[in-house]
Amino acid sequence: MFEFAWWWMLAALPLPWIIRLLSGKTDSADVALRVPSLLADLPQAESSQGSAKWLHALAALIWLSLVVAAARPQWLGEPVSIPSEGRELMLAVDLSGSMKIEDMLVNGRQVNRLAMIKSVLQDFIERRVGDRLGLILFADTAYLQAPLTYDRDTVATLLDESVIGLVGEQTAIGDAIGLAVKRFEQKTNSNRVLILLTDGQNTAGAITPEQARELAVDAGVTVYTIGVGADMMTVNSFFGSRQVNPSQELDESMLTDIAKATGGQYFRARDAAELEQIYAMLDRLQPIAGDERKMRPLTALYYYPLALALALSLLPVAGLMMSAAWRRVATMGIESK
Repeated sequence: MFEFAWWWMLAALPLPWIIRLLSGKTDSADVALRVPSLLADLPQAESSQGSAKWLHALAALIWLSLVVAAARPQWLGEPVSIPSEGRELMLAVDLSGSMKIEDMLVNGRQVNRLAMIKSVLQDFIERRVGDRLGLILFADTAYLQAPLTYDRDTVATLLDESVIGLVGEQTAIGDAIGLAVKRFEQKTNSNRVLILLTDGQNTAGAITPEQARELAVDAGVTVYTIGVGADMMTVNSFFGSRQVNPSQELDESMLTDIAKATGGQYFRARDAAELEQIYAMLDRLQPIAGDERKMRPLTALYYYPLALALALSLLPVAGLMMSAAWRRVATMGIESK
């Protein structure tokens, strides 16, 4: 369907004629073409009744095009249904210094823990069609990187751009949960689900994990916790290679306690395959029921009449330049004879 967004701008169409009528200049002899000073040296066109009418018509067409463009013509497409049911998920990702430990394998390549989380969550975010996602990054404290939104591409981009040490070197798990609870309080009709990924224990922040757990329980926020890190890792040194446990600082009891108290579940992600269990877990979450909504694609058309007005306004100048060029050619021809 075609329409004008600012249809009231069409009331300006008779404005030039009203001004002309009020000024009392109705004689066509008063019509004159003003050219820029840059073209002042061009020969002036001869006045005639025909040229005056042509200028009147050209000026009227230019004004009509400008007014139509100002009215913002646009084309509304057919209504398209958008998802009315979905989940509201807040992702909290640990960016502490221990996330740089390279004990993960992705496509046969040794990478650090954050790189593995990114590789899995990128696909996870892409598959969340109809869900509203948010992103929290935490280390010394917690920051809201992306509020709950349907814009999955932006959330994926912000996650991909995150770097270890961006918000410090320690781990503020309590602050991350507290910030998620605060953001969910601003939402109504929400299933309030937080997915928290960390590889350590709470070592910083203004809120303890116990306090954060109580806040989540009171606010009805379900927390799914994921402990990231391998159980065994080979370390090469001067005395040879030895096996170590790079996840010995992971506080699994605390993460399990928070998940159970809030009605969630604790997952252990020793590699990328185990982290992908998050897909099966999310499929069991209850979606948010909402009213059916429709969206109509909109295409702006104002630039067509605007371009026409610009092209028409250049016609007199182009005519003068062509006339001057022909006269010079004619003059050169006469002088050569």
